[in-house]
Order: sequence, then C-alpha cells, then structure tokens
Amino acid sequence: MNHIGRFAPSPSGPLHFGSLVAAVGSFLQARSQDGLWLVRMEDVDRPREVPGAADAILRSLEAFGLYWDGEVVYQSRRDEAYRAALRELERLGVAYGCVCSRKEVAAAIAASGGTPGVYPGSCRTAAPAGRRARTIRVNVAGQHIRFEDRLQGVFSQELERDVGDFVVRRADGLFAYQLAVVVDDAEQGVTEVVRGSDLLDSTPRQIYLQQMLGVPTPRYLHLPVVVNAAGEKLSKQTFAGPLDPATPLPALVRALSFLGQHPPAELLRVSLEEFWHWAIEQWEPNHIPAVKARTSP
Repeated sequence: MNHIGRFAPSPSGPLHFGSLVAAVGSFLQARSQDGLWLVRMEDVDRPREVPGAADAILRSLEAFGLYWDGEVVYQSRRDEAYRAALRELERLGVAYGCVCSRKEVAAAIAASGGTPGVYPGSCRTAAPAGRRARTIRVNVAGQHIRFEDRLQGVFSQELERDVGDFVVRRADGLFAYQLAVVVDDAEQGVTEVVRGSDLLDSTPRQIYLQQMLGVPTPRYLHLPVVVNAAGEKLSKQTFAGPLDPATPLPALVRALSFLGQHPPAELLRVSLEEFWHWAIEQWEPNHIPAVKARTSP
C-alpha cells in the first residue's frame, strides 16, 4: 500500500512554530517512504476561521519548502459528503437527535453525579416530546476502543464513560470535526495520520466512526505538542507568534531538533533543497521523544 499522509491545519490564524512541527513531522514521515503528502484546510468550524488565514498558511508552507501533492481540500466545501455519512449513521441506528442545551447537559451531569463534560445520555432512548433536536449525537453505549499509536503506545477509552455520546452535527447546523475528519481521511485514502498529541483523545471516537461507516482505520503517530514556559500549547489563544517566511531555515532546524532528529549546525547555511534532502534521508521517527508535550528548544 502506498503511504499517504496529510497536514490539516485550521485557518484560525497564521502558521506558528507548533503547527510547523506537525507539518514537518507529517511531511517527513510521508516523503521518507516515497509517499504522498496532502494538505487539507479544516475550516469546518466556520465561525473560528480568520479571513485570509488559509491562503497565508499555504504561502507559508511554500516558503518553507513544504510542497504538497494534489489539490488542497477545504472542509467548508464538503457538506454533502458529511451529510451522506450522517444519513448512514442514522440508517444504522447509532445517530440520534438531542434536544439538550449546554446548560441542560451540565445540569443533568450534576444531578446524576456524572463526570463533567461527559454527556449522560439524556436523549439516547427518546427525546422529550414537543421539542426540536438541537444536535445529532452518536450512541457509544458499551464501546471500548483500543489502538496502538506508533509513538505514544497503547491508548484506550471506554467511550461511554470517558466522553459520552458525542456530537456529529452541531446546534448551529455545522458538522462536527470528528465526523468531517473521518470522512475526509477515508475519501483521500490517508494511510497514516501524523499530528499533535492534543488530538490523541479524539482518536477513539474517530476509530469508532470509521468502524460504523465501514472505512479503513489509518495508522496513527501523535507527536508531542509544543508548549510555552507556562505549559500552554502554542496557539493563537496563547499568542504564538507567526513564522518568518523570509528566513525559514532557523525554524526548520528548531523543528527537527524538537522532533529529536539532531540536525547539524551546517543546515543553517544550506539551501532549502539541501535541507530537505538531508531531513528526508536522515528522518528517524523512533528518535522522536515519546512524550505528549515539550517546550521549544
């Protein structure tokens, strides 16, 4: 099977060092196996999208020599594919309408002594009469998902206990990330997902949806995420600074060091083409630190 990897940023701001690490890791994992590397804009959460951010991210990738294969896929243009998947889940009897607001969900959890954030299944058997469904959830009763991540090792979840019946269509009518990413990975033929460990907890839900929809489960490799001195993941919310596309080599060398690849100092003085030739030839995923988070070198 040909290796197909992907990088799927959310266009909520410019490319920063944390997202560069994910791009570099997924790119090298694909290219070191003579595989394809796809780019997908995960703009399904349209209210969070920053105008112009998607184009800025693509231009930054090009400036850093991260050239992708094929056309860029935009989740915001794929509602019909997600709608078809949702219809299939409904046909299988695993998706159902939920009338609960967030306030009502929180009250039901408190009343039942449940775990905060874990939906208690209030509408699973039957929604209250006379109320319109706000969201569509997936029934996860009795579902135990276990998989082996190439870096983080064995990971398992009791979905009902740990996350509860999760949303696949939101109250605002938008499709949820969990459904969209499964549909897209399957349609694009992705064989290995390399991304940050902040998404490790989401993976069992995605594997469950893959099983329900009858699509292949890719391999997973969850990289350590970059955190600041306070232990916060680098992001727009933590004021992560944008990368400088005019001088890509320092950030690329830092990314390799963060990923445990020990780049020589000479790489700071070579061309981008020479940098990537060295990085692809020397890429060793077994050298990536098997931790969920690290500060930047």
